[in-house]
Amino acid sequence: MRTLKLTIAYDGSAYVGWQRQDNGRSIQGELEAALGDIEGRPVSVVGAGRTDAGVHALAQVASLRIAHAIDAPALLRALNAKLPADIRVLRTAVVPREFHARYAAAAKTYRYYMSTGAVAQPFSLRYAWHVPFSLDVDAMRDAARQLSGRHDFAAFQATGSDVETTVRTIRSMAVARQSAWAPWDGEPTASTSIVAVEVTADGFLRHMVRAIVGTLVEVGRGRREVGDMVPIIASRRRARAGATAPARGLYLVRVVYPDP
Repeated sequence: MRTLKLTIAYDGSAYVGWQRQDNGRSIQGELEAALGDIEGRPVSVVGAGRTDAGVHALAQVASLRIAHAIDAPALLRALNAKLPADIRVLRTAVVPREFHARYAAAAKTYRYYMSTGAVAQPFSLRYAWHVPFSLDVDAMRDAARQLSGRHDFAAFQATGSDVETTVRTIRSMAVARQSAWAPWDGEPTASTSIVAVEVTADGFLRHMVRAIVGTLVEVGRGRREVGDMVPIIASRRRARAGATAPARGLYLVRVVYPDP
């Protein structure tokens, strides 16, 4: 038996999320079905992050164990031949037996895209949150700085979550305006742009990034003060933070592992 590491990209629009569920297609389920065909028996796949329905990934990482003698490059080709076109395996590698995609991860980076302006490009509606007004990106950036470091992020966690601790460390956080992010954006104008929020942390609570983004948007609209982030964190109450941003704008960008 060998342990393999997969790096995967996917468009999450048509899926119930990463995790296998009874009520629809999942990324994990599609991968396990394809691997089961190759292995000739059920194969369990572990993902580094359990992305929600509609969330995308540029470089999700998964680990698995198989007995088949197929080499890593051939496995990549075989999987992509079997998987739906909106799921692609980017890299395969044989790793030490004890490697675990979730527990071995030292940090993950998520990026959230918002399209601002009165009119949204129809082609981007599955991949960014259309915010139909301008945002004060400088104010959002100042507010985001207050979230860096080690804090109790209970106020930014989905209600009903069951975790041992809500303390996490945000290693870096950036808010930036972009003129365009894809070919269909066309010519940028003074009233339209893409705003991206990127967060790297040692771990994330459920809906944590989306709740942070929803709160930052309220700051950008002038509905909250920059200094409100500190009392929100201190409250530990989800009701004190902003609304949860839609899933479609969120991407798992990378997973970092300690050097061997």
